[in-house]
Amino acid sequence: MNIVEKAAQRHTVKAFDPARKVPDEIVAQLRMLLRLAPSSVNSQPWHFVIAATEEGKEKIARAAEAGFQYNASKIRTASHVVVLATRVAADDAYLETLLTQEERDGRFVNEAAKTSGRGARTLFTDIHRYNQKDVAQWYEKQTYLALGTLLLGAATLDVGATPMEGFNAEVLDKELGLREKGYSATVIVSLGYSGADDFNAKLPKSRLPAEMLFTDI
Repeated sequence: MNIVEKAAQRHTVKAFDPARKVPDEIVAQLRMLLRLAPSSVNSQPWHFVIAATEEGKEKIARAAEAGFQYNASKIRTASHVVVLATRVAADDAYLETLLTQEERDGRFVNEAAKTSGRGARTLFTDIHRYNQKDVAQWYEKQTYLALGTLLLGAATLDVGATPMEGFNAEVLDKELGLREKGYSATVIVSLGYSGADDFNAKLPKSRLPAEMLFTDI
């Protein structure tokens, strides 16, 4: 597999084939890719809601009904829909949860390494909590790293994807009970396979020329 060829072939699906479903084994790989996505100081400030049922997709589609109707059909006809939600605050209890998991996974060779790990994450988190006061924005940047991982992963597995910011986050948070868990919806990704009406599948990809994008020093 040539990953560059897969990236060149991928496009944002504008119309899905509702009869084609993404196989369970491929969905499992995409779920694992989301888990393995990188994040600053391993903060992992995300939660993923995956809808595979009509009822689940309908809950998500309701957030696109008022003002974002153009996205509703891409949610309802997709095979699976992923809501990538982001933590709205960085609390000490959550930071300890991360540390405990890292210790369980063998990240620390001794107690000094654990202390160092705690200190480094607290240092950078406090910069955003107290100095820059932008935890929500910082955390959302990490969620977009997971989004990129999902989109490229879907392409390598020949699964179509449509990322969407056009939805009412307040409605979606309520439908999915996200705020009670300390999260808010950031972006939606529909997954599936192109339908006959997917005009974007027939269009050439357009990107700025390399000389505008890269500077070699």
